Amino acid sequence: MEKAMQNNIEGKIVVITGASSGLGAATARLLSSQGAAVVLGARRMDRLQALVSELTNAGGKALAKATDVTDCGQVKNLVDVAVQSYGRVDVMLNNAGLMPHSPLERLKVSEWNEMIDVNIKGVLYGIAAALPHMQRQKSGHVINVSSVAGHKVHAGGAVYSATKYAVRALSEGLRQEVKPYNIRTTIISPGAVDTELPSRITEPDVAANIRKFYDAFAIPPEAFARAVVYAMSQPEDVDVNEIVFRPTGQEY
Repeated sequence: MEKAMQNNIEGKIVVITGASSGLGAATARLLSSQGAAVVLGARRMDRLQALVSELTNAGGKALAKATDVTDCGQVKNLVDVAVQSYGRVDVMLNNAGLMPHSPLERLKVSEWNEMIDVNIKGVLYGIAAALPHMQRQKSGHVINVSSVAGHKVHAGGAVYSATKYAVRALSEGLRQEVKPYNIRTTIISPGAVDTELPSRITEPDVAANIRKFYDAFAIPPEAFARAVVYAMSQPEDVDVNEIVFRPTGQEY
């Protein structure tokens, strides 16, 4: 990465939810390599600690705190750790998400609720945790993760798409409201990226179809990390509001 792209990342304090694997872990690695301090939240503390060790051994600054994004207090504690440790929070990456696809007629109500709690409420709790600090600083950047499913709906993915459309709506409302505080907002909508998302699908036939699709098309999570770097590294007067990316071969 050329030095010009690093200039607005080095020294930034970045909080990442869903950081124990996939998109979050890849982004933590790339940002750490470019000089950002990363504060990592997820439920799997063993994974987080291993990632923190990896990053700090490489000379980076990294902290971890066990965080369930369905608990508003835990998300607040995660952001507070960043502020207490580093004095500020520059970027809030609301990345935690679940994708247990199923047709509506199978009535997987508990899975619907879980997606709503993680994919929508988790993002709201991240905003609630970071926004007061960013308002006080008169600077900051909120990056929310949607999906191509937040732009297009397909059978079997109705509830997941609904949550990802909601992320875009929330992000657009936030964008308009934070102008007085010099806060930037970005929505990143990935297509098929090689993460653990498909592994949470409990319906065997749906899981088999998604697995086949991902095996054919999915690209590495570093693609997402580079999108985050692109948005963050712009000059402070440039607000990249939405990035949609897919594997080149993906039609949906």
